[in-house]
Amino acid sequence: MSDGAVRSPLFTLPAMDVDRERVELAIHEAVRSADPYLTEIASHLVVAGGKRLRPIVAVTAAQLAGQPAPDDAVRGGVACELVHLGSLYHDDVIDEADTRRGVETVNAKWGNLQAILAGDFLLSRASEIAASIGTEVAGLLARTIGWLCEGEIEQLRHTYDVARSEESYLVSIQGKTASLYGTAARIGGIVGELERPQVDALTAWGNAFGMVFQIVDDILDITDTTEQLGKPVGHDLVEGVYTLPVLRTLALGRSVGEELASLLGRPLGVAERDKALAIVRANEGVSSAAVTARQYVAAAEEACDDLPPGPATDALHGAPQALLDSAVIPA
Repeated sequence: MSDGAVRSPLFTLPAMDVDRERVELAIHEAVRSADPYLTEIASHLVVAGGKRLRPIVAVTAAQLAGQPAPDDAVRGGVACELVHLGSLYHDDVIDEADTRRGVETVNAKWGNLQAILAGDFLLSRASEIAASIGTEVAGLLARTIGWLCEGEIEQLRHTYDVARSEESYLVSIQGKTASLYGTAARIGGIVGELERPQVDALTAWGNAFGMVFQIVDDILDITDTTEQLGKPVGHDLVEGVYTLPVLRTLALGRSVGEELASLLGRPLGVAERDKALAIVRANEGVSSAAVTARQYVAAAEEACDDLPPGPATDALHGAPQALLDSAVIPA
């Protein structure tokens, strides 16, 4: 999935085009180094595109105060985006991935060592930005980086594990994906000087939205094409990462689950991958995963009940369902 929801209500707020320009300028500036070579590597996925959804979440959250988003909301959101980008650089090394966002990965183009160090550079710039905003934001971002690591470790320890539990999956995506959206929303509330109950509600919204985001991403890894994704379809299956649609299909038991299990538990060739994808697509694992995503949509909508009425709250309320609607869910 491209980084963000198509036609998201978050992009329809007044002045959002201006705010997105502010985000774009800030992120390009943040990845600039005194070394042009490092700048080129660190900018690689920035130039490749992306919706910049995490900064937009921070900006939208700050607008709940009824004022234009302050610069610190843009900068705090950019810090979250840099953490995300740094994690992608590292993930692509771990996965030995060749493409990301429709372009060569950094590791494929420059090598693993450069990719690791450029990812570290992005994390350092994120930390520097967060520290300039204040102690609370700096501590929050540091803790979020820890949550990302915990989520990734949980995923790695169950690689090629056909007996992986749904609890393991949910714990992993909470750490590696949802926590960063919760942090982006929380930073927006903090720098927007909202009341603490509203900051907490924003955090709950961000965490729930992030869960929807990852489940939808995992659905699209099954249902979309390589061209639509900008990376190979079924990549998680090949890498032994068994996501919710796959786990639900395995849980069917009988001939379906048993046939899928017989294919998994090891690296897949193209023919095996396509057969596994066909099994998951032909059964209710995808639609069942979408039902779970809808539960997180409801949680995000409920969190909005504790936010002040207005266009920003309306955008936050509508964004999770719009994200889920962007996935192609078989009937």
